[in-house]
Amino acid sequence: MEDAGKDATRFTARSLPGDPRLLATVTNAYLGTRVYHETLHVSGVYNGARGDTHRAILPSPLNVQLEAPAGSGEQLTNTFVLDTNTGSFLHTLEGPSFRASQRIYAHRTLPHVLACSVSITRWATGSWPITVLLQSAFSPESPDLDLQLGPDFQGARYLYGHTLTPEQPGGAQQEVHMLWTPVPPALTLGEGEEDGTWEFLTVVGGSQAEAQACLVDALRLQSRRTLYAAHAQAWAQLWAGCGLDVEGPLRLRQALRGALYYLLSALPQPGAPEYVCHGLSPGGLSNGSRDECYWGHVFWDQDLWMFPGVLMLHPEAARALLQYRIRTLSGALYNAQNLGYQGAKFAWESAGSGLEVCPEAIYGTQEIHINGAVVLAFRLYYHATQDLQLFREAGGWDVVRAVAEFWCSRVEWSPEEEKFHLKGVMPPDEYHSGVNNSVYTNVLVQNSLRFAAALAQDLGQPVPNQWLVVADKIKVPFDPKLNFHPEFDGYQPGEEVKQADVVLLGYPVPFPLSPEVRRQNLEMYEAVTSPHGPAMTWSMFAVGWMELKDPGRAWDLLERSFANVTEPFKVWTENADRITEAGLTFDPMCPAGVSGVCVSGISYQGSKLDFSFSEGSVTVEVTARAGPWAPRLEAELWPSQDTRSPFPAQLAGYKGHTCRKQGQQVLLQEFPGKIF
Repeated sequence: MEDAGKDATRFTARSLPGDPRLLATVTNAYLGTRVYHETLHVSGVYNGARGDTHRAILPSPLNVQLEAPAGSGEQLTNTFVLDTNTGSFLHTLEGPSFRASQRIYAHRTLPHVLACSVSITRWATGSWPITVLLQSAFSPESPDLDLQLGPDFQGARYLYGHTLTPEQPGGAQQEVHMLWTPVPPALTLGEGEEDGTWEFLTVVGGSQAEAQACLVDALRLQSRRTLYAAHAQAWAQLWAGCGLDVEGPLRLRQALRGALYYLLSALPQPGAPEYVCHGLSPGGLSNGSRDECYWGHVFWDQDLWMFPGVLMLHPEAARALLQYRIRTLSGALYNAQNLGYQGAKFAWESAGSGLEVCPEAIYGTQEIHINGAVVLAFRLYYHATQDLQLFREAGGWDVVRAVAEFWCSRVEWSPEEEKFHLKGVMPPDEYHSGVNNSVYTNVLVQNSLRFAAALAQDLGQPVPNQWLVVADKIKVPFDPKLNFHPEFDGYQPGEEVKQADVVLLGYPVPFPLSPEVRRQNLEMYEAVTSPHGPAMTWSMFAVGWMELKDPGRAWDLLERSFANVTEPFKVWTENADRITEAGLTFDPMCPAGVSGVCVSGISYQGSKLDFSFSEGSVTVEVTARAGPWAPRLEAELWPSQDTRSPFPAQLAGYKGHTCRKQGQQVLLQEFPGKIF
């Protein structure tokens, strides 16, 4: 294949995008910024009350651009690279006599640290000084923080303060403390020197003591000349533990790599101690100032779109995402009470407290399908990990139960149809508001209530009879004449919809559909979906056509997503593995133009697994086990069940290879496991 030998892990450009929103981002679990941008953000630090809540702007000392002095007399080439292998951004100025490079990164193992290094290397023989300029517009001011300068600490400047306005009346104003090593206006490689490197640090903490301690840690690595090496090694270890690549077009490989890189950037290093998650927002930690990227709020994107991939590759981080929902349960309980209902209603847009902070009330009131996405995340985690402690002792059960109570108080009984109705909602298709019986929302109600009942039994908790009554009796709109699911009561075929809605039934929302109905849903809504909707819409259509074994159509729909991949620093995501109570179902098929796929580092019930597949062949390898408690697994071809490959419980590194017939799925389950 033409693109087979090309590197999909480094995104290179000769110039920067004109739109500053498309600049590369450098992020870790605590700090985030865009390169050459005056702002950095701190995880969980918001300013503004209720609907004005947004990520607080902290001025960035790393807003530094490398330039050659005027009249240098050399023809210099600029190269900008986002290197996903090392989680760093590199700008290089190269000419006949020297090369100067600037590296910017958010440290992987020291999440309170951002770093910038500048290196100069002499190419030509000679001993004259070489000078480069560092353009900086740093100003210690913020529209969101009351900041003041304090005493220097170990050569670093000190800026500290607090947010101006708490999210809720009477709430605490959050403190921010920043130490940074000043950047000079120019750097010079002296006479006779062959090369030189200078490093500049920015350290942020929630207290002066924390910031100072983190700076000391960074200076210790810097003194050993291992600051960047420790960061790069951590990224190498992360990529060694998980990955995704295909044998196919370079733009697809780059899109997949970029999506995974940006997602992993926002998560802690596996095994990192004391990680407190403040949620994942659609624009990431590098975005979210006022009027930007939903202001850094946490949406359903975290639970429905990002969580499945995080769970598969980094279950520790997935647990932390659920703990964010547990910590904000009190806000969700208040939201439900404020609307006149029982239980918990998670905010459509959430920040620190879990109270609704959406600037427009209609979305916070009507997009209650977020509750179903939250519980779906808990359900997937439970089936993938069997982590009963989260539910018994750490508050997971409280979330699931409270959402079930909300659904039961929110539905209304229709004597005419003898069904429960859910009225006055907005589905994912935000072109339609105040509708009754959104099929997507009502299916999530069913799923939430049935999982709550099953979990209650596993935990030895009583199961309210109403939960299963509502689950069995809630209306799920279906048109038997046209053999499809209307989006809501009164939906007329041909009405434009904003984005993927009904087509989310099947994946990512578990719901049994015959191939005929699945096809009809795809056909009906593909024709009327707005071309201006979000990127994930077309990938969900592609998943549907892959289910129906139509690789050509799947590729055609997937290609539409590329319109949302910005150059030169790619962002796009999709994951279509399925976790159910019976096991991990892997139904591999390559879209047209893709001949093979490799997914590494999948976590399932204490085992790490690598999958690779091509036409007619699947390989599953157990690469590691968390301990002797991890159950034995078996791989089964379903529905024929004609091949079984038990994985020895004691053997990490066991590889099973099988030939797969057309239409067969691979079911990975606990041995001896359940049989469908």
